[in-house]
Amino acid sequence: MIKMRQGQFRPHLSAMFLLLYSICGFSLRSAAEEIVLTRGNHVYFKPNDNQRERTFSAQLPSDTSGYGQVVLNFKLSCPSGTCDIWDRIGSFGIVDGSGQYEELLRFMTPYGIGEQWSLDLTSFLPLLKGKQTFRVFIDTWVGPGHPQGNGWLVDASLNYESGTPSKGRPVLVLPLLSFSRIIYGDPNKGTRRDFDLGPLPAFSSAEIVSTITGHGQGNAQNCAEFCPKIHSLEVGTQRFQQRIWRDNCATTVNPNQKGTYQYSRAGWCPGDKVEPWVADVTNALRSGPAHVAYDVEAMENSCRPDSASCSGCTLGNSCEYDGGLHTEPSYYVSAYLILRQ
Repeated sequence: MIKMRQGQFRPHLSAMFLLLYSICGFSLRSAAEEIVLTRGNHVYFKPNDNQRERTFSAQLPSDTSGYGQVVLNFKLSCPSGTCDIWDRIGSFGIVDGSGQYEELLRFMTPYGIGEQWSLDLTSFLPLLKGKQTFRVFIDTWVGPGHPQGNGWLVDASLNYESGTPSKGRPVLVLPLLSFSRIIYGDPNKGTRRDFDLGPLPAFSSAEIVSTITGHGQGNAQNCAEFCPKIHSLEVGTQRFQQRIWRDNCATTVNPNQKGTYQYSRAGWCPGDKVEPWVADVTNALRSGPAHVAYDVEAMENSCRPDSASCSGCTLGNSCEYDGGLHTEPSYYVSAYLILRQ
């Protein structure tokens, strides 16, 4: 039996097995390889021991040109049988050589139970090679011995399948925003973000992959967790729009959790991964200047501490943020330009 170390590249089909197939004249349609990134990584918080963010490294294939698909398998489980009882925002991604974080997966923990997801990361193949450093963050405030749970255990692995990507081979992944917090509803804090792309290599197709979730409650319109809003991308002279709202939580997530998982929310459900918004911008980049802008429809939150006239509060009458029923509205946004050949 071949044993696999954490972070070690492991072929599911041994070299001898492949040789026998070759000698017998058979052909293999695909071969799968799995790389374990981390197992049982404990994410938690204690007053003198903040482990809400964990970093680990793994050796990935040095050459990804022969792969047609890569899938992330991500699992949350309960330390000593007791998970954090609250739903928490989580993020998983790569830390590049300059220390920049590049988000690959956004998720929300379920209320007090474990869960697992798979996510196709084929678009990010140019990033998923060589030795890489990964980071997982969960916004938990509990840890070992806490009455509300011991935190979370994280498992993560990547499955590579040989072949040709169905949408064309990705040749460039250009981060625009990565897990960036954008304050919403404050006229003193703009939401628009602009990017000059500069010269781009030749491409056959282009898309922008965005992950957007709204947070904060008790504000005007109960934003940004509980208010549907239109988000937009300007690419050259063209505009793309998406309503960020998830209204199927009651029927799509694990019903064994507690809490208010059934409610509709701005792009997410407790106990589920966040599905990206994918905009095909091929023609927009070919017909106009290489400029991109992100924004969200305007809204003034009149229920904020510095509001000239406090009004519109959804869960009380105070405009002060209290860290509970009234929290500042914001969006966490990641956006990547993907070029394919």
